[in-house]
Amino acid sequence: MPAYVITVRPHTSEDQPALATAAAHLGLTLDFVVTEQRYIVEGELDDAAIAQIAGLVSDPLVATASYRQLELAAQAQHTGARWAIDVAYRPGVTDNEGESILLGTERAGIVGLRAARTVRRTLLGGTLDQAEAERLAWAALANDLVQTIAVTSADDEAAATAFFRSLITRPVPTPSQIVQVDLREADDDELNQISRSGVLALDPTEMQAIQHYFRELGRDPTDGELETLAQAWSEHCSHKTFKALIAYHETGQPSPALGELQIDGLLTTYLVRATNAIWPDWLLSAFVDNAGIIAFGPDTAISFKVETHNHPSALEPFGGANTGIGGVVRDILGVSAQPIANLDVLCFGPADLKAEELPPGLLHPARIAAGVVAGVRDYGNKLGVPTVAGAVLYDPGYIRNPLVFCGTIGLAPRDAHRGGAQAGDAVVVIGGRTGRDGIHGATFSSEELTHNTAEVVGSAVQIGDPITEKTMIDVLLQANAQGLFRSITDCGAGGLSSAVGEMGERTGVAVELRDVPLKYPGLQPWEIWLSEAQERMVVAVPPATLTPLLELCRAEDVEATVIGHFTGDRRLLVEFDGRPLVDIGMDFVHDGRPQRRLQASWSPSATVDPELPPTSPQATLLALLRHPNIASKEAIVRTYDHLVQGRTVQGPLGGLTGDGPTDGAVLYLQDTPPQAIAIGLGINPRYGLLDPYWMALAACAEAVSNVVAVGGDPHRIALLDNFCWGDPRQPDRLAGLVRATAGCHDAAMAWRMPFISGKDSLNNEYRDTCGERVPIPPTLLISALGAMDDIAHTTSSDLKEAGNLLYIVGTTDVAIGGSHWALLHNELGASVPRVDLQTAWRIFEAMHAASSAGLVMACHDVSEGGLGLAAAEMVIGGARGLRIELSRVPFSGSAPADAMILWSESPARFLVEVVPAHATAWEQLMAGIPYAQIGLVRADERLDVLGLNGVSLFALGLAELKAAWQGTPPSQAQGAA
Repeated sequence: MPAYVITVRPHTSEDQPALATAAAHLGLTLDFVVTEQRYIVEGELDDAAIAQIAGLVSDPLVATASYRQLELAAQAQHTGARWAIDVAYRPGVTDNEGESILLGTERAGIVGLRAARTVRRTLLGGTLDQAEAERLAWAALANDLVQTIAVTSADDEAAATAFFRSLITRPVPTPSQIVQVDLREADDDELNQISRSGVLALDPTEMQAIQHYFRELGRDPTDGELETLAQAWSEHCSHKTFKALIAYHETGQPSPALGELQIDGLLTTYLVRATNAIWPDWLLSAFVDNAGIIAFGPDTAISFKVETHNHPSALEPFGGANTGIGGVVRDILGVSAQPIANLDVLCFGPADLKAEELPPGLLHPARIAAGVVAGVRDYGNKLGVPTVAGAVLYDPGYIRNPLVFCGTIGLAPRDAHRGGAQAGDAVVVIGGRTGRDGIHGATFSSEELTHNTAEVVGSAVQIGDPITEKTMIDVLLQANAQGLFRSITDCGAGGLSSAVGEMGERTGVAVELRDVPLKYPGLQPWEIWLSEAQERMVVAVPPATLTPLLELCRAEDVEATVIGHFTGDRRLLVEFDGRPLVDIGMDFVHDGRPQRRLQASWSPSATVDPELPPTSPQATLLALLRHPNIASKEAIVRTYDHLVQGRTVQGPLGGLTGDGPTDGAVLYLQDTPPQAIAIGLGINPRYGLLDPYWMALAACAEAVSNVVAVGGDPHRIALLDNFCWGDPRQPDRLAGLVRATAGCHDAAMAWRMPFISGKDSLNNEYRDTCGERVPIPPTLLISALGAMDDIAHTTSSDLKEAGNLLYIVGTTDVAIGGSHWALLHNELGASVPRVDLQTAWRIFEAMHAASSAGLVMACHDVSEGGLGLAAAEMVIGGARGLRIELSRVPFSGSAPADAMILWSESPARFLVEVVPAHATAWEQLMAGIPYAQIGLVRADERLDVLGLNGVSLFALGLAELKAAWQGTPPSQAQGAA
């Protein structure tokens, strides 16, 4: 069949910083770099049709398009080019542009097009040879997991043509097979080998339970049955560590001491128990649905979910983050809500890591960071959902395992969320087609990474398609409003196996896989069942509304297919062309997994606080402002759309010039109270290296402080937990997890704030070629969602007016453990900051009362970098000066040094700007809690700090502060201000 090459060349060359950096690391010199896009299309097409397609894929304002038949001689290449590097997606990986071409031509009335593939071509000039060009391509331009490349001489069009032709050659389908696995007679070693070779992530006890079940049935399992059980019992899907029976004990003198404990499930013992004990009247659903749900006034519901996509992002950063956003958005669709906001919290290794220090089998942190940010941007922006909050952390502990937290908030009528499926309902899959992408995602994410993980589980990586998801969202919102389905869930980890299996747990279900729409032929039955191909939802549809639903989907050009029905016999029956692939009782699928029994042993850290060398306070502040964890993330934030949908009152940047720091995000929802929601985030993994209990309390305090700082009501705050940990089978790792979960419980109970949803991502470890295991730092992200009655009382952190008073609320402790001040000296410390739960609650209440009374002009919570950094950020945001006297700051313990007051990160503290005329009213509301007036807002755009002895420690101008924070020369920062 005829094929054609369409070449789109930009009028101006694009910068290639990643390519230049990679070339420098490899010691290569490039003197010529040009990029262009190529589209390989196949079909019975005339010249007019090809020209029309070329017009669809190019913009004449910025690029020139040309086309030719594939086998004909090419036009002359760019002068100076020596090598051509062509990069395309591997067969089976979603090629969104290629799919869009097929759809676009169909809508344009172009007939005859059979296939379309995209190729990114980079032309290089320089002294490098072909092997060096190929090394450079893999280092900067392509990922072997999802892409294939051809490196040819720039004038060797015949070699390039062969590569292009291979992209559109149809694969020979393999016969569909259902394989019986010899399990009943296997010994323990053989059971272990079956689990490992199949990437099942099942331990010996679980494999023995499966063996016993099928011995009772008198037959061996099929490959589909074994894969189904591995998915259902995976750490990712069944949370078997959080449901394990844990024997916890302590040595030494930990504070607080939890004692000797037998814990029958961390989830129920700490998180669910706290929520059930609190359960306010505005809480609608917690820990049972795809997302937590709270009431927002009498008619509206808000849903919230935060997920992780760590292992996939380590292997393919763009695709991992891309599908992470897509997946958590579908969680919100799974509770029948409209996605209205996203958030992302990202943890990477140092971006300046030397190439020779990178362990084998890993991508460089800078490449991971660039890919993850691009993936978040691509999905959220194309979907039309604003990214309103987030954080980025850099730490050597994340070199081997980056963390990618993705969250979504949804809005729905209060009665929108549906119930469960009923016998007789049809099983309908809506959205994208099924391919060989994402297979073993649930089980792969339940194990540690190794130097060869990419080779073993490359099929677990996926590329998302936000445009397909957007059309699916639109049709599902319409269908829900019309009452066309009874229940809904997303095809996430485990694909149809998870989605259909969970929906049919109480009824039973029968599925015919032959009816599942496929991206391409050749998938084995178990692959169709387990594929985690993106952009798919499953709905249970009553017979009476099946036809209207299918007609609605057809009208909106969204694929919807009936693949089975819910039965009422409580069995999971899956067939392929009438042949049984899975036939298991639902009881065994969901309740047959043996409860894990684990040991946890905690011993307090033996480290002591170091004697930090005396340093200039001015130099320390500038170093803190420049630290990657603290410095401006504007370069990232500006790539995200944080204003789409028009609800964002306060986003990730603010202040006088719109480029300053903010605390929580604020979204406007409705005219009547409550009018808005505030979102806050808390995370500090360095505290977890000392004691995860206090890390948990500090993370809760930080998230709540973010919400309170912008005007959120502490009486109406819901919390989410996301635990990212190492191997829970290691007693020390598990003990830390126990302490962190206990800390979450204590904060929730003290502040009457329920946890409504959460997620655990365990086994974030790397095992090298010698078998040495390296875990990530214990990491807990707490997300807080609070109601706001009046957006007029939204408070930002930038200083407002010269002459106003600056107060500090809360007590400063001398603890420096885990602080960024200690980090500047490459120290950890020992005295982790502690939260006084009762005092913190009184502070939250008083702050909200003051905000509601209109007494707060500006407010900034004190966290990373302490008081000194918080003051500098208020100056940067407001372009106003500030004079502070450290001698007025309330502190606990013995008389501290200036540095302790400046850089301590004691939680639950605020810096507050108050108009002098409101000072009396303000101080009356603060009665009974620690506070002090410590400074004055000035017009001179300088931060002037007086030490405990009354002598000026430093006076830094706005230009210097902003230059350090933004990483720009002072002259440019001054101009920006």
